[in-house]
Amino acid sequence: MSLNRFEQALHDYIRRHPEERQYIHDKVRMIVTGSDEAPKAVSRIDSELWRYYEERSAVVPAFREAARAYGLRRTSMKNLAELLIRLWTEPRSRRAGSHGETGNLKGS
Repeated sequence: MSLNRFEQALHDYIRRHPEERQYIHDKVRMIVTGSDEAPKAVSRIDSELWRYYEERSAVVPAFREAARAYGLRRTSMKNLAELLIRLWTEPRSRRAGSHGETGNLKGS
């Protein structure tokens, strides 16, 4: 899975900061637990990760520099959201969808 520069910066940051990683971990697990459809969970986590990135860009030097260089236009965090779901949540049982797709969070 390939992450864009903003996703990679956020991923690296939370790997180096255990308290921030725990915050994101808890948020991801809460969203996944409360969602019955994978696309909705991914979309919500994507939004939460971007909101977090924007907030931290005021105080984290690496994020602040990226904001100066590239601006803070909304950037997708979907790949990072999907990665964190895979890393931090238990696979759900497979349910067949309308075209052989799955409706779970570990689907493919």
